[in-house]
Amino acid sequence: MKKSVPQARVCIHAGENNTIVTFTDLQGNKLGGCSAGMAGFKGTRKSTPYAAKVAAEKASELVQGYGIQSVTVEVKGLGPGREQSIRGLQSAGLNLDAIVDTTPIPHGGVRQPGRRRV
Repeated sequence: MKKSVPQARVCIHAGENNTIVTFTDLQGNKLGGCSAGMAGFKGTRKSTPYAAKVAAEKASELVQGYGIQSVTVEVKGLGPGREQSIRGLQSAGLNLDAIVDTTPIPHGGVRQPGRRRV
């Protein structure tokens, strides 16, 4: 039998080419997850919002045995599956406590490449 986890964290990595949804407990131990590629989408279909929604629904099905009632969502990245993956979690029947954006934003950062000369 799986341990009971009433509250969990969902980390959504919305990349340009794929969306990865990971369920962890509050200590950071992975409970389960799914990506658009694992949900059966290949190639350019992985980068669609619909694939992100299906991946979020599939990930929530995988962790149903833990008895999760509420989740805190952390979204990282600016990919096309940002909003749809959150809607997929809601349609799976999870209560969302908070939605936090953890997208890394450079402050200064590295030097930009030079302009292209043709």
